[in-house]
Amino acid sequence: MDCNSLLAVSPVDGRYASQTAPLGEYFSEYALIRYRVRVEIEYFIALCEIPLPQLADFDKSKYTQLRGIYRDMTPEDSAKVKEIEKVTNHDVKAVEYYIKDRFKEMGIMHWGEFVHFGLTSQDINNTSVPLSFKEAAENCFLPLLEEVQDKIKGMAEEWKDIPMLAKTHGQPASPTRVGKEFQVYVSRLEEQIRQFRLLAYPAKFGGATGNMNAHKVAYPQIAWPDFADKFVASLGLSRSFPTTQIEHYDNLAALFDCLRRINTILIDFSRDIWTYISMEYFRQRVKAGEVGSSAMPHKVNPIDFENAEGNLGMADAIYTHLSMKLPISRLQRDLTDSTVLRNIGVPVAHSVIALNSLKKGLGKLILNEDAIRADLEKNWAVVAEAIQTILRRENYPNPYETLKALTRTGAGINHEVIAGFIETLNVSEEVKEELRAISPMSYTGF
Repeated sequence: MDCNSLLAVSPVDGRYASQTAPLGEYFSEYALIRYRVRVEIEYFIALCEIPLPQLADFDKSKYTQLRGIYRDMTPEDSAKVKEIEKVTNHDVKAVEYYIKDRFKEMGIMHWGEFVHFGLTSQDINNTSVPLSFKEAAENCFLPLLEEVQDKIKGMAEEWKDIPMLAKTHGQPASPTRVGKEFQVYVSRLEEQIRQFRLLAYPAKFGGATGNMNAHKVAYPQIAWPDFADKFVASLGLSRSFPTTQIEHYDNLAALFDCLRRINTILIDFSRDIWTYISMEYFRQRVKAGEVGSSAMPHKVNPIDFENAEGNLGMADAIYTHLSMKLPISRLQRDLTDSTVLRNIGVPVAHSVIALNSLKKGLGKLILNEDAIRADLEKNWAVVAEAIQTILRRENYPNPYETLKALTRTGAGINHEVIAGFIETLNVSEEVKEELRAISPMSYTGF
């Protein structure tokens, strides 16, 4: 950890900076400026492709050089934009002036007034931000999530035949299997990832109040709404229409809500694994040199799952605020969305930290079959459901009440007690044999 990260206010940029560094390419101030420049340049090229009459003679061979303005952009270049912003006191206008300065250097300033032509700042922001979010999700978050999902899936397959006592309301219940309980989380994650991939990344692109007024007054013969649709789609986004000056954010909120559900599933998983560790169903591999407790040398704390739970909770809190706040704006717009949008990277960062913790924690898990089997052996009462169900099938009188009386006596219910009870039943030897075959280890369903 360098000294600068020790001075960071947020642990996202401090304690966990090494984990979140890749997100700087999508959510830092430098990244936001670069994405804005990218949208402005691609928009200018799209105008040339119409072509607008005044751009018909623009040399298309210069497109590569134009794209180099954002593709080759460095943090030092973005610092120049920030210097311009000190004068303009407007971040997007500073981007426009920066691009025009580059046009001058390239000798193409004759066409410079078509940079940001007919646009308002939110056409750039409401395209840049969802684009950065989309690429961060696709390149950083989803691959890491799927790594964790694959680890859980591997454990589900490895332990699919290991019987385990279930706990409903914290009490012993019909046995299950270790692998099946892991598969529950695999299936839940698969469904939410499927839904997430179906959601569109929305962008607003329509001028000062969403109606492309300036575009129409300058070139009324051009179908500007169709142009805007195609331009936004070329960036991999979906254009929202109609809108006010800003994106209405409903679809962006849907993305946040889906990510929140994914995180909530992982919180549930983290708590379950934490509990299984406390029940000694799992042990944890110890890494040489690590300390579990500052006071108790014997302890190996489930800190990875606790860390994941905490960071996922932080992410969910911010996603909730984003999804509830952003769709609300006074009249055609107010500025509250702008400051909130700058925080989209924060919940993604907390989620990335959590996923790394889950990967680490899952890598430490060692199944303790002896403890799992011992717990099953101590809870023969759970086969009461199976016995009473077969007795019902045989039309035996009051089977539920009979088993209830047996299993709620307060006395220990073990194999011998169950076996003795079976012998007292007025059923055929064939049915008794069927009942004797039931055990906590075999009564695990499909």
